[in-house]
Amino acid sequence: MRAALHWVLLLALAGCASAPTSDEYAETITMFRGAGQSAKFFGDSYGYAVFPTIGKGGLVVGGAHGLGRVYAKGAHVGDATVTQLSVGLQLGGQAYSQIIFFQDKRSFDEFTTGEFEFGAQATAVAITAGASAQATTGGTSAGASSAGAPGHASTAGSYQKGMAVFTVAKGGLMYEASLGGQKFSYKPK
Repeated sequence: MRAALHWVLLLALAGCASAPTSDEYAETITMFRGAGQSAKFFGDSYGYAVFPTIGKGGLVVGGAHGLGRVYAKGAHVGDATVTQLSVGLQLGGQAYSQIIFFQDKRSFDEFTTGEFEFGAQATAVAITAGASAQATTGGTSAGASSAGAPGHASTAGSYQKGMAVFTVAKGGLMYEASLGGQKFSYKPK
C-alpha cells in the first residue's frame, strides 16, 4: 500500500516538478482570458496568481503541487507555490490549471503575506472535462471546464472574501471524497 501511494504521488507530481516557462504562463493566461466568465475578472481585479499546471495524485492519502506567478495590475511581482495534502477516499491522478483573482489590494495583500491557505475542497475531474467547487473561508467559488479545447472552456464564479478561483482540467482521472486544503507560499520578485 505504501509503495503504491509513493508511485501515485510521484507520477502526479512529476508533471509539475520543473518550473513552467514564460510561454506556459502566457498560454494559461490567454486560456483563462477566453474562458467564459473568468475573462471579465482580468478587467476589474487588482491582480491574480496563475498556476499553469498543478499535479495531484492520491491513494487514500493524496498530495498536489504546482508553481505559479503573481501579478498586480498586469505586472509580474512575485512567484508562488501551491501544495495540498488530503486524507480520505481518493484514487488516481490529475493535472489542472488554476487562477486566483484578487478583487482589491486587501485581498492581494492577504495572499502575499507569505503563507495563505484555502479551506475544504470538493473536486470531480474526468479525463476531458472537469468541474470544481472550492470553499474559501466563509465563501465559495466554482468553475467548470472542458480540457478538450481551451477556447471552449466555460467557467462561472464570483468574488468571495475578495478572491475568485477558476480551474481548467488538463487531464487525468481522479475520484475523490476527501478533506484537504490548498496552502500557498509567496516570494516577491
